[in-house]
Amino acid sequence: MHIAPYDNQNQAIIAAGHPKVPLVYFNIVKLTRGESFTSHVPGYETCLVPATGTIDVQTGADSFATIGTRRLNVWDGPPEGVYISSGMAATMTCQSDHAEIFIAGALFDQVLPAFAVRACDIDPVQYGSDDTKTHRKIKHILGTKYHGRVGRLLVSELYTVGAGGWSGFPSHKHDTNRLPDETRHDEAYNFRFNPPHGSGLQMLQREDGKSGDAYHIVDGSTVAIDKGYHPCCVLPGYEMYYFTILAGETQRSLVQYFQPSHADQIETIPGIKDMIAKFK
Repeated sequence: MHIAPYDNQNQAIIAAGHPKVPLVYFNIVKLTRGESFTSHVPGYETCLVPATGTIDVQTGADSFATIGTRRLNVWDGPPEGVYISSGMAATMTCQSDHAEIFIAGALFDQVLPAFAVRACDIDPVQYGSDDTKTHRKIKHILGTKYHGRVGRLLVSELYTVGAGGWSGFPSHKHDTNRLPDETRHDEAYNFRFNPPHGSGLQMLQREDGKSGDAYHIVDGSTVAIDKGYHPCCVLPGYEMYYFTILAGETQRSLVQYFQPSHADQIETIPGIKDMIAKFK
């Protein structure tokens, strides 16, 4: 499902209990200096990540100051964030001229301590190559190093490296719980392009061997994925970024199932096995 950019007025873009991706929650909040917004998503653990700007965060008895280092756009430095326990309210107050904050959520009913993720805590991985048109960088915000401190939420930022190319290839899916081969994780993306007038393509092939759908994605597009194989690409001459939310049905660690007709490509893409291991 593709959701074109619109002024959501700080209301959820993918609300709790969404019929297509019920495990995932997503909101974008925009504030100016001194403005505050309280996020409260009963039944969902969340992570607040400034796309740009700086915020202070208060949740229960915990306070986290000066979260966020970026000013211009999502290419302007590493991300930071705050993990918010399931069902807890979190008030964010803008400390910069402007702030745009992503709120990622996963359905989860246990209470875990809140914590901040600083720039020095980000877990990066880079893989692929220019030759295979798969060169990209991933900055894990809630990745492997927080296993055990988070319920079922995985949050990352993905960047294409260079101008143009593919991401999410070899084509894979994660819509069925059938360990050890695959887990069910609902997923949501929010895309940005550099320069902003760039664009790309999100494919969604629900069944191997049959034609699927393709969505024209632009700066600010949101895509929700419930099932099927889902590679995406960016036009030559542009860089692509997407904020990624993964929410597991029964576990946090992601097990991707690679499309049989393309699975042999895993052996041709440098570093991809390290990338796969990071989604835990």
